[in-house]
Amino acid sequence: METAHLISAEEFCINHKIEISFISSLHEYGLVEVTTIEEESFFNINQLQKIEKILRLYHDLDINIEGIEAITHLLNRMNDMQDEITTLKNRLSLYEDNDM
Repeated sequence: METAHLISAEEFCINHKIEISFISSLHEYGLVEVTTIEEESFFNINQLQKIEKILRLYHDLDINIEGIEAITHLLNRMNDMQDEITTLKNRLSLYEDNDM
C-alpha cells in the first residue's frame, strides 16, 4: 500500500510530545481515521489540520476527549447548516432574478 499521503502516528506524537494513546483515543471516538500497515498506525495527511486543532483544544483549553467530540459534532452541524443556507440563498436568488 502506498504511504505517500499518510503520516506516521508515532512520528506525529514524537514531534508533538504526546502519547500514541492520544491518537488511539481520537480513533476510538471516531474523530480521526487511522490506518494500520504492518502493525504501525498512520493517518491521512488530509486529517493533519483537524488533529492539530483537536490537540490545541486538548492542551491549550484543557478540554477532554468527550468535550472535543461534542465540539466537533456541533461544528460539523454548523457547517452543514451554513452550506444549506448558502444553497437556499442561491435558489432564492434564482427566483428573485426571474421576477424582475
